[in-house]
Amino acid sequence: MTAVSPPSTSSPPAGDAADRFPIAHPGRHWTRLDDGRVECQVCPRRCRVPEGGRGLCFVRGVQDGAMVLTTYGRSSGFCIDPIEKKPLNHFLPGTPVLSFGTAGCNLTCKFCQNWEISKARAWERLNAEAPPERIAAAAVELDCRSVAFTYNDPVIFLEYAADTARACHDRGVKTVAVTAGYVEPAARADFFRHMDAANVDLKGFTEGFYHRLCSAHLAPVLETLRWLVHDTDVWVEITTLVIPGQNDSDDELKALAGWVAHELGPDVPLHVSAFHPDHKMRDLPATPAQTLTRARRLARAEGLHHVYTGNVHDADGGSTDCPGCGTRVIERDWYELGAWHLDDTGHCHTCGTRLAGVFVGPPGTWGARRAPVRFR
Repeated sequence: MTAVSPPSTSSPPAGDAADRFPIAHPGRHWTRLDDGRVECQVCPRRCRVPEGGRGLCFVRGVQDGAMVLTTYGRSSGFCIDPIEKKPLNHFLPGTPVLSFGTAGCNLTCKFCQNWEISKARAWERLNAEAPPERIAAAAVELDCRSVAFTYNDPVIFLEYAADTARACHDRGVKTVAVTAGYVEPAARADFFRHMDAANVDLKGFTEGFYHRLCSAHLAPVLETLRWLVHDTDVWVEITTLVIPGQNDSDDELKALAGWVAHELGPDVPLHVSAFHPDHKMRDLPATPAQTLTRARRLARAEGLHHVYTGNVHDADGGSTDCPGCGTRVIERDWYELGAWHLDDTGHCHTCGTRLAGVFVGPPGTWGARRAPVRFR
């Protein structure tokens, strides 16, 4: 039975101190090196891990000479969210999505807004036990149109996410990945073939930003985006967290939006969201609303049809206009939908232009509610 209520706070058994991996699900995408270490090939870090050790993400380790996933079937919690919170504005608008994550991350973003989960290093963060089939059944039971792998990056729990996505598809439930897109090509194909939609964090548009603040590189993320848009059927939206003094210059914002428009296409939605001081960047101010308005204006001038502001109250910046005639086809105030001027397949009532995205039937009525879910 699934209850909509605060998540359980009970801790999993500690187990024997010598057993570092109480859960050791067989991992994929690795190779054994001549020196006895195992090289993980899920993300571009290619961590080389000794027996009993863990990669930087903390959830992939080596046991008995093989790579294992140590968080399979465990979550940091479940919640029903509006799909717009992912954020996805062109994928089943107004519908509820059952969201969950695990722990750990393969990036080290100093500005992480979910750092208590993504930087978790202890089992007490993984309180909810749920096998893939149970998650899919809960989504149906709770009338959720989709399940989202979110809160921390799902590529690091690829095996758990893929099995859960298959179970969801067996029950007619869509799947959503919220990810930084920092993943190797083979693992990328394995992971995303199970996804219906993705919101990819494009954290900045310089190599210096990625290297200095994320301990990563820009090029693999751009390649993931190109591949998703041009070589898959996954619906893609992009989010950039705009950080004062770090990635908010006119030149960088214009370069980022111009790249999206020309390399991916003008119909790929871009969300520019407000930073709030957190994790290791508490000394910076929150992003002013006018900065997001400026970013939106610059991105639209670069040719993007759909640019949204996030983490601020901005009804204009959250609404959708028809790229054909300019009619406001979807009104949004935070996560609440207002006036709707599309038919059931996403065509503008005024001019008939087909809006890019996934529109099936009338809009949902979930609204801005968030409902924690506890599995019994």
